[in-house]
Amino acid sequence: MASSCETVWRDARLLTMRDGRFGLIEDGVIACRARKILYAGPANRAPKFEAEKIVSCDGRLITPGLIDPHTHLIFGGSRAHEFELRRAGKSYREIAEAGGGIWSTVCATREASDAALLKSALVRLDSLIAEGVTTIEVKSGYGLSLEQELRLLRLGRQLEQERNVKISTTLLAAHVVPYEYKADPDRYVSLICDEIIPAAVTAGLVDAVDVFCESIAFSLAQSEMIFRRAREVGLPVKVHAEQLTTGHGAALAARFGALSADHLEYLDESGIQAMAANHTVATLLPGAFYFLRETQVPPVEALRKAGIPIALATDCNPGTSPLSSLLTVLNLAAVLFRMSAEECIAGVTCHAARALGLQDSHGSLEEGKVCDLAIWNVSNPAELVYNLGLNPLHTRVRAGHE
Repeated sequence: MASSCETVWRDARLLTMRDGRFGLIEDGVIACRARKILYAGPANRAPKFEAEKIVSCDGRLITPGLIDPHTHLIFGGSRAHEFELRRAGKSYREIAEAGGGIWSTVCATREASDAALLKSALVRLDSLIAEGVTTIEVKSGYGLSLEQELRLLRLGRQLEQERNVKISTTLLAAHVVPYEYKADPDRYVSLICDEIIPAAVTAGLVDAVDVFCESIAFSLAQSEMIFRRAREVGLPVKVHAEQLTTGHGAALAARFGALSADHLEYLDESGIQAMAANHTVATLLPGAFYFLRETQVPPVEALRKAGIPIALATDCNPGTSPLSSLLTVLNLAAVLFRMSAEECIAGVTCHAARALGLQDSHGSLEEGKVCDLAIWNVSNPAELVYNLGLNPLHTRVRAGHE
């Protein structure tokens, strides 16, 4: 008896991406029922399907829908003037300490209307969607008060209503200490722990909690307080760490079972060991590395040897990575970090899903997972990594629907 389903894609080459491997199937079939993958495998082993719609892919490549696991998509204003300051020799730290950096975006974001923030965020979101992205993490972090952080999380949730995309919202109230708390940063940490986190949970607006653990942001002790509070209310944690210094933030977050530690240019062996022991994903951000003209490359080979999954993300933000192209990230990771095509594609599929805690439902072509697909006009998977400025996407499928 034939199995009923909504759609069958046939005559396709499949990159299943199970366990971080291409798992290439030359003559593959995917069947979708009720938004989930019913079958993904070789045509000669496929059961008979009674489908409402049959799509011939004419030999095109199908990957899981792409996942961007680290963005700051919602913000006001522009920091193009800081780009000029950096060209003149100013460092990221110098600009931040002079009142620029994250704080300048906080001011612009607070002043912007909801409509203006949504309008600008949708431009960036549409750019990502056009490249086959089906799941995107969106952080707060440019509000830095109870009201403003909840507002940004709410706008993040609203993006999912505006477009056919899955949004994972992350609370990043610990992005930088706001000026009104400069004289007493610990009081702001208490606000995060005692008011912002509980309110975000009560409102159902948050999927994870992130901290920028660096000398210009939050200390290890402050970060630990925030991580502990997040775990107490059942939220997973993430961390921006080891971007500027070896501050041991990744190791700290890993001890709290962090989903991911991100940036990691200055990650040391103790951090690697802690991440491996606690199954924390390394999310690398080659856009920020490139834009800031960094020279300290993340320890990719050491991460490989430790068996730590490596995810890749745009880090889309106005100051250090004004990048809304995940395909460009693939090329940057290959060129700057010497990652293979297989590693790069795994970094925006299965490993990116793990960095968001979505590995059981997203990131690979497997029965029972959400039917998020990207169908490409390429013959070789490496073409997705090799090309710059070319978008070979043929069709994007989100939860079974084009």
